[in-house]
Amino acid sequence: MRSCGPSLIKYVLFAFNVLFALSGLGILIAGAIVLADVNEFNHFVEGRVIAPPIVLIVTGLIIFLIASLGCFGAIKESPTLLLTFAVLLAVIFVVELAVGIAASVFKKDLETMVKNSLQESIKRSNSEDTMAWDNIQRKLMCCGVDTPADWRAISANKTLPASCCQPQFIDTTVGHCLDSPALGKDKFYQDGCVGKLKDRIDKNASILIGVGIGIAFIQILGIFLACYLASSIRREQAK
Repeated sequence: MRSCGPSLIKYVLFAFNVLFALSGLGILIAGAIVLADVNEFNHFVEGRVIAPPIVLIVTGLIIFLIASLGCFGAIKESPTLLLTFAVLLAVIFVVELAVGIAASVFKKDLETMVKNSLQESIKRSNSEDTMAWDNIQRKLMCCGVDTPADWRAISANKTLPASCCQPQFIDTTVGHCLDSPALGKDKFYQDGCVGKLKDRIDKNASILIGVGIGIAFIQILGIFLACYLASSIRREQAK
């Protein structure tokens, strides 16, 4: 290339793709962290809650591969490779946009969905449900769906489980709270788990949305640079 402008764009695009590849790894890591966190409570959440971080993990891997193609296309000064890179970026952008819209729509029904799931689980109170409840109540420091009274109202055995008891009040000889009122306001967690779990999911959603928006702006810049460089190369080759 004899023109200074396209040459500069080539190096800018190459540097962009290095940054883009790193951002792809960042998306992959963010998706993996959120997925690991959500999986702790997957007994109570639908697959739709787990789907977004999985999509981000796959997207992060694809972005890393696309960025490699962009670097190769910039080095080789190939209009075909550069335009292919731009088209792939646009496709990924549309996928991310669709996932974001779906997540926003789903978020409106999130609390109702989580509450229904928790209520059905507490009614069954089988061994699998009990293990899941013990896990969520200890980790989120909550008890019942909305209040500890849910255990006495809708659970199978009508008693509060030991996981509702605050650790400092557990009698190690029996593994439970002793000398406590019926609903244990002095020793049992009083916050319901539906609010705590929704807050946890919302926090993870905010991380994914923030990462997605940041990457979307980078993708738009990449599409512009790739198309501009491909057009410049073709003009140079036509001279």
